[in-house]
Formats: sequence, structure tokens, C-alpha cells
Amino acid sequence: DPEVVILSKMAYQTLQQQYLQIPPVTRAYTTACVLTTAAVQLEIITPFQLYFNPDLILKNYQVWRLITNFLFFGPVGFNFLFNMIFLYRYCRMLEEGSFRGRTADFVFMFLFGGLLMTIFGMFVSLVFLGQAFTIMLVYVWSRRNPNVRMNFFGLLNFQAPFLPWVLMGFSLLLGNSIIVDLLGIAVGHVYFFLEDVFPNQPGGGRWLKTPSIIKMLFDSPEEEDANYNPLPEDRPGGFAWGEGRRLEG
Repeated sequence: DPEVVILSKMAYQTLQQQYLQIPPVTRAYTTACVLTTAAVQLEIITPFQLYFNPDLILKNYQVWRLITNFLFFGPVGFNFLFNMIFLYRYCRMLEEGSFRGRTADFVFMFLFGGLLMTIFGMFVSLVFLGQAFTIMLVYVWSRRNPNVRMNFFGLLNFQAPFLPWVLMGFSLLLGNSIIVDLLGIAVGHVYFFLEDVFPNQPGGGRWLKTPSIIKMLFDSPEEEDANYNPLPEDRPGGFAWGEGRRLEG
């Protein structure tokens, strides 16, 4: 039926357009996470090929584990959906907010955060760091947007800087280990302190400088992307457990 073909083509083009409107770093990371989880779900690969293992990385040269341990969030279910929503929303809001037009700096934050998390992760025996990485993104966003009021599942009202701690409390309620949340908060705080706090203190300086090679690879002098469509600023959460609005005054 020609009409069905036309409608299918239109639906595909609409989805493609929506997908391309997602800023590049957020698009790449969330896509990689979804594809990795799908590959595990379809039994194309197993979590044993993905988890962080320093011995296998150093002795067997399985260097991909340095990246893949950030891409797997467990089997498809509530926990996976919860993590993906938070990852997508807060990664995108950072990229479209304080990192707007600074793709290289955002990539450098990913690399710095990932490296620090990998080092810390070795001491607490965590084999998958994606959830901690999400908490790091949430932490940095929450500290840079202190006047945004949040609503968590319609039960709690609080200001944005408390969000990572509320999520940690939620992890406790679900019976999950809070080591993951604490690691994300710790790394997020180190980045926030070095990038936002220390440079503005007397005698302080900028320790985190994006290497020129990263700037050369990711920063483009071109005009803004025609597909760009930012998330609404007045709804930073966008979901029942993360809706927010800015305080006036």
C-alpha cells in the first residue's frame, strides 16, 4: 500500500530528525549504552566481555574494557530505564547549558571523570561504572543550577544541589550499594571544585585545561547546527522524579 509506505517514510524521517537534534556527545554516549545493553540482551556479547578488570587489561591487552564498563547498565528493566532517562536528560542539559558551544571541554570532562572514576573504582572493586558516571553528570549539573527546584516522584521538593543525595537515598531504599553513588558524587565534586570553585578563589588557578588536540578534534568553527533544538530550560527534570523550575528573584 503506497500510503503505508509514505507514512512509514515520514515516521522514519521524523525519528531521524529528532535523533539528530540530540547534541553529539549525549547522542554518542546514550546510543552506545543502549546498543551495548541490546547486544547483551540478544546474547551477542556477555557482561563478562565488558566488565572492568585491571589484570585482563594489563596482561591480556583487553583495553576495550576501559570503555565498555561505562556502557553496560544491567539487563533491560526498571533500573536500566531509570539510569538511561537520567543519563540522557542531565548529559543533554549539561551539553546544551554550561557546555554549549564547548564540545571539546565536555569531551575532556568525560575523559577526566572516566579516568578518575577508573582509578577510584580499582580500590572499591566496582566492575561497571556507568551508573557512577551518570551520578557525576547529575552532580555537576545540580551544582551549576543551584536555584532550580526539583520534585521527586511527587513526594519531595528540594533544590537541585540535593538531587544526587536524594538519588543515593533512593538507591538505599532499593537495596542497592551506595558506593556507586558516592563514587559519582566524589568525582563530580573533584571536577566541579577544580573547574568552578578553585579558579575563582584568591591564589587559585585553572588546573583543568582541555588539551589542544581534543579542541582540534571536537571544536568546530562552523555555524550552529541547524538541527539544534534545546530542551526547555524551565523543566530541567522533565519527568515525575526530576521535574523542576527555576526560583524567581
